[in-house]
This record gives sequence, structure tokens and C-alpha cells, in this order.
Amino acid sequence: MRNKWYLFLLMLLCSIALHAGVFSLVPQPSSVQSGDGEFIFGKKLGVSVPTYEGDSLEAVIDRFSKGFEQSTGIKLKKGKKAQMNIVLNSKLPTEGYKLEIDKKEINIEVAAPAGLFYALQTLKQLMPRNVMAEVSDATTRRWSLPAVAISDSPRFGWRGFMLDEGRHFYGKEEIKKIIDLMASYKMNRFHWHLTEDQGWRIEIKKYPRLTEVGAWRNSKVLGWGDTKPDGIRYGGYYTREDVHEIVAYARERFIEIVPEVDIPGHSQAAVASYPGILACDIDKWHEVWLWQGVSADVINVAEPNAVRFAKDVIDELTEMFPFGYIHLGGDECPTIKWERNSRCRELLAEIGSKNYRDLQINFYKQLKEHIAAKPKKKQRKLIFWNEVLHGNTEPLGTDIAIMAWIGADRAAEAAASRGMTTILSPQIPYYINRRQSNLPTEPRSQGHGTETVEAVYNYIPMKGVAEKLQKQYLGVQANFWTEWVEDASTVQYLMLPRLAAVAEAGWTTQEQRDYNAFVERIQADTLYYRLKGLNYGKHIFK
Repeated sequence: MRNKWYLFLLMLLCSIALHAGVFSLVPQPSSVQSGDGEFIFGKKLGVSVPTYEGDSLEAVIDRFSKGFEQSTGIKLKKGKKAQMNIVLNSKLPTEGYKLEIDKKEINIEVAAPAGLFYALQTLKQLMPRNVMAEVSDATTRRWSLPAVAISDSPRFGWRGFMLDEGRHFYGKEEIKKIIDLMASYKMNRFHWHLTEDQGWRIEIKKYPRLTEVGAWRNSKVLGWGDTKPDGIRYGGYYTREDVHEIVAYARERFIEIVPEVDIPGHSQAAVASYPGILACDIDKWHEVWLWQGVSADVINVAEPNAVRFAKDVIDELTEMFPFGYIHLGGDECPTIKWERNSRCRELLAEIGSKNYRDLQINFYKQLKEHIAAKPKKKQRKLIFWNEVLHGNTEPLGTDIAIMAWIGADRAAEAAASRGMTTILSPQIPYYINRRQSNLPTEPRSQGHGTETVEAVYNYIPMKGVAEKLQKQYLGVQANFWTEWVEDASTVQYLMLPRLAAVAEAGWTTQEQRDYNAFVERIQADTLYYRLKGLNYGKHIFK
């Protein structure tokens, strides 16, 4: 009798575990209703794809088909006789979808290709994690899906992740891994921080010394406190061909890449490359910085050739990144060299200000006007860190986006009140380069281990924001700064699984979010990480 009860209990626990695994969906969909039975795959799966302008629905299916066959051995065949039916529904949001699975068929309703892509991400999560990873599993002989009805769409249009490669360079294959991760969790903005005091990482053909000089420095380690520069020649950069490849890779996964060229501050690598046109003190020696922190060696915004330089860089960025935004930084820009420069003092008087921060705003105004004069398809909206709000932003108008990081909630609300759009990227807790526990085994990085997975998950976007301002909030973004992080494996360890926590904040309504439920749902992803060869923080996994 005892053995029978033990067997019954074991079966019950296995059933519960299977059910939890089946619905291990991250981010949590808007509505999930389980049905009876399951859809069992044959050796082939017929797919019906409606006509869509540009055949972009077919492109999504073709991309899915390749990975699905690779992981399961099941071939997809497009035609009218199908077990998977895709139907256009113009009433759905662009990124929304409906997914209904029963014993006989799989039905997907979407308004646009993005919705189909996200429906298929959910479908893969309903299967063993090797399907999500697109890795074959020869041990599985029977593939199935649970009967379920899912209706889903994102809370925010901006669900982002930023990686700083100005401090340390990782290369395009590592960037592709990050893009794959983001796509799996339905994130859609990769903010690529490409320039810093410590390195310039993108080829600009008109200014070759940016990569000949600015992409290299004489230390891999960045000095800070007792840590001194090591003298190792270090660097790297992305060619235009690399950028084209990565942009195309991201586009296939419905991720827009937002390039950031941080000017006029955080620009010592650029100044070292072209001191004759960018430096405030051209008689001094300038080199790519070997230290952490904030360099005072900023671009001379009163020099016409420096303004021309910035416009030329924007022109080339526009060619390489065919999306709607360019980020120009604007944070932590010391004014001390402007204060000592006679031309900067003259310009400040000319614009009728005593606030040296307004020189930065005047610089941006000229760049914004340059962009506005372009043909419409080449115009870009500018994003700035929230320190820009410290100056007189009136010359910039309201058609800019503010990325709120320091005092994020207050800064975002201030930007929204001025009519600007804003993105929540709070330093605490969304800087996921910081240690995610206080254990001595944590890798060297910033913070004290208080930015745990739970702390990241429990941040509430738009908390207490008046309804009339909420339309100005584009969404949320996690940031990863790399002063201490010299290798891609450590990037992965610190970002995972916290990236998934931010992804759920961007997709799932606040009312549906629950940390304990998230912890249960994310358990299945350890296999996904391992199959993809990714390092990850083990703290919340059982």
C-alpha cells in the first residue's frame, strides 16, 4: 500500500512538473488558458501562410522552419493543406498575436510579421528547451504541444538592452548571442554603446584615425584605485561590413539597433584621434584613456570643425543603421576645459547664457538641425541621457527622447512633463553589470550585490505616474557597463537571468507580474543557457 501511495505521489509530482515546464513562458503572456490533450507532430508540418506585402510573413516562417527542423527533425511544408494556420487579423497590435493549439491544429492570428515572430517564440517555449535553443535532441522520439489558448501583446513598445563596448570589446559573434537572447525574451531594442574615453569601436570612413588610433589603448585592464593599467596593447572595432551583418541579423529577429556615439563628453578616444579639430587644448598630449571614471578631455563644442566632425559621424551612422533613433549620450560631461577655453567663453556669451551646460545644448541643436534637413527616410530622432535636462533644453524642442538613469523616476517624469518621450533605465536596479549577490564567488564588478534578480524584477515602471503622462513613456531598458568586465562570459553571467526579469517588465502588465511565479517559470531556461553555451548566475535556480 505504501509503495502504491509513493508511486501515486511520484506521478502527481511529475505531472505538476510537466505542467510547470509546459507553461514556462517568459515573459508571461497576457492571457493563457490551458485545454485538453495535445497536438502531436508528424514527420512533416503543413503551414498555411497568407499573402503579405513583401512576403515578410514567409520570411519569418522560413527562419523558424530552419531552426525547428534543426532541433526536432520536423520539416515544414508551406501550402493550403496545413496543420498550422496563420491568419491575418488587423485588429491586433503590431507585436500582438493569438495562439490556439488543440489536438488537430495550430492556429496563429497576427496583424504583422512581428506578431508572428513573437507567437513562434512562445510556441518554442511550449516545447523542450532544445527547440528554443535550436539544438537537436536525438533522444526525443515524440514531439508535441499542449492544448492551449494564448492571447498576447506587449505593455511597452521599447524593451531594450544596452551593452557598452567602449570600455571592452567582444566581437560580432558575442553580439549575435546577445541578440538571440533578447529575441527569445521578446525584447526589441539593442542599444549599442560604441564610443567612450577608453575606445572608439565603429569604422567611420571619413575619419580613419578613429579606429587606427581611437580603437586601441595601452592597457586591457582599466585603472581604478589599487588596480593599475597593465601596459597590454588592447582594442578592436567593427567595420562597416560587420555592422551591416549584425544589423541584418537583428532585423531578422525584430530587433532595432540604436547606435550610441557619446559626444561631447566621454570622448577622449576621439579627441586623441583628432586633437587638432576636437581638443580644447591642442598644445597638450592626448591619448586613449587607460582609466575608469569620467575624463575631462571633452570635445571643443565651439570649434566649427568639431561640429562638422559630429555631423559627418551622424551621416555615416544614418547609412549603417536604418532605424529611427541615434543616441548621442550627453551624460557626465565636465565643463572645466570649456571654462578655460577662450572660444568657448565667447560662444557662451553669444548664445546669451552663463551656464556652460548650455554649450552642450547648443552643440546638440546644430546636430538636430542637420538631421532635420535630411530627406525624411534619413531623419533620426535623438536620444540623450537625462543630464541633458540640467541645461536649457528649449532650443532642442520636445522631439527628443530622454533615457532616465540617475534619479530615473523623477527624471523621466520631468521629461514627460516637458512633452518629451522617455525610457526608464534606472541605475538601481537596471544596471545589470553590477554584482547580483554578495557571495565571495561573484566576479569582479561594480556594486555590493544588492541588485539581485528579485530586486531587478520588483522594480515597478511608471509607479505613481499620472495617466496623462504615461503616453510619453516608451518603455524600459537594462544597461550593462563594462569598466570591470573584460570577457564575454562574465557579461553573460551578470546579465542572466536578470535580462529576463527586465524583459518581463517590458512585456507583461504590472498586475500580472509576480516574482515567485517568475522564478518557477524561469527554471526551465537553465537548459536553454547550457545548450547555447552561455554562462549565467545560478542564484535562483534549483
